[in-house]
Amino acid sequence: MTGRILYLIRHGRSDFEWAGDRWASVRGEQWDPPLSDKGREQAGLLARRLRVMDLDPFIVYSSPLRRASETAEAFAREAGTTVSFDDELVEAHIGGWEGKPFEEIIESDPEVMQHIRHQRAIWHRAPDAEGGDRFRARVHDAVERLLHKHPDENLLVFAHGGVINAYVGELLALRQEMFFLPENTSLNSIDVEGDTRGVRFLNDVLHLTDPHFFE
Repeated sequence: MTGRILYLIRHGRSDFEWAGDRWASVRGEQWDPPLSDKGREQAGLLARRLRVMDLDPFIVYSSPLRRASETAEAFAREAGTTVSFDDELVEAHIGGWEGKPFEEIIESDPEVMQHIRHQRAIWHRAPDAEGGDRFRARVHDAVERLLHKHPDENLLVFAHGGVINAYVGELLALRQEMFFLPENTSLNSIDVEGDTRGVRFLNDVLHLTDPHFFE
């Protein structure tokens, strides 16, 4: 296969999204909420869209975090396929902030709110966090490894907003860690031709705004 496509797909809305000036909850070693009812609806609409797209041959990978894996599995059920999981596709690790209420994080670092309001990355501000360059390298290496492992297939990667920014930002040589905010279940498409990569489109949510196109 000469030309193929990489789809980077953000998970559906989770039960514990950022909301105003609060972080509702953090659970486990890494923040790992399931999809909300709205997120499951979004995942279903995405699955129906992907089902009618010309994807064959394709393979599906996902971050093992629940919000991503549940989104991927919704498509896998629709398409009658399976999902492979890769730990290197998880969102950035936030070190000393893991498991802490948002109020406590703000108290320790008041500038966090300004970063959130301006859609700037915050994970590198946490004690012992995964730094920006390290995070980008981890994501880039993971995605490229999967592309080389499956040279004859389109690749669907279900992951996170930070992961998508890390890979595309590196591709476009952008130093801003969060240069755009991927919508829940958005499609972000990259042309792959040998070792050449080119952005086709970003942040496409036509399945949410006009789902009748994919019925």
